[in-house]
Parts: sequence; C-alpha cells; structure tokens
Amino acid sequence: MIKIFIVEDDLQLRLLYEKILRQEGFDIVDTAINGFEAIEKFHDFVVKPDIILMDYMMPIKNGLEAMKEILAVDDKTKIVIMSADRDIKKQVLGNGAIGFISKPFSFRYISNYVKKLIKSQKERKDLIRKNPFKPSLNYCF
Repeated sequence: MIKIFIVEDDLQLRLLYEKILRQEGFDIVDTAINGFEAIEKFHDFVVKPDIILMDYMMPIKNGLEAMKEILAVDDKTKIVIMSADRDIKKQVLGNGAIGFISKPFSFRYISNYVKKLIKSQKERKDLIRKNPFKPSLNYCF
C-alpha cells in the first residue's frame, strides 16, 4: 500500500484529502499543519512515506522551506507541492519537488494525480532497470 504524508494547514482540506485518499486505498501515515511540524514528523518516521503532499503557503515554515530541509535529510523523498500560486511552480520543481498541483482542484484529481505519479515511478524504475543510461522521466502531468 502506498504511504502518503499530508502537510496542509487548512483543517477542512486536510481531512478531505485524508478521506478521499483513504477511500482510494492509500495509507495516510500522518498529517502535519505546517512545514516545521512536517520536518519534525519526517525525522521521526521509522518507515518514510512514499509521497509527501505538501501545501506551499503555511504558517511558521512554508512548503518550499520544509521541502528543502526534508530533501537535505533524504534526497530521494518524493514531494508534491500544492498551491494556488502558480508563479512558484518553477521554483519548487527546480528545488526538488517531483510534482506541482495547482489549487483549486477536484478531489478526484488529487487521487488520479497520485495514481499517475505511482505509475510513472514504476515505469521509471522499469526503464532504468532495462537501460540505466536513459534520462529520468518527469513527474509533472
């Protein structure tokens, strides 16, 4: 089962993401309400999540700052940033996010996005296994 860590300061959205993704068969390993808490919880995970879905605009520490700190600990962590601010897309992707979701979006979209991401990840692993000299695939849909 795919393990997802949700980082979102809006309680209603966080609960909706959890509900939708659980219904789709994903394992929500934990949630955090800001970037600072996300970093603390990430350090405490014995088994790291497969994907982190992280809001960009949050109090205390934003998604970009938190992402950079998490990637400094484990550069293989897969983080998708979610934001209504489309101007930050290039910046977050350039700093290590594997995807960007523009808000607002339908809840069906987030589930489908995660499924496509997982499928692309598997295809990428298969491609590298078959030919390790091919460039990596982009996870932005």
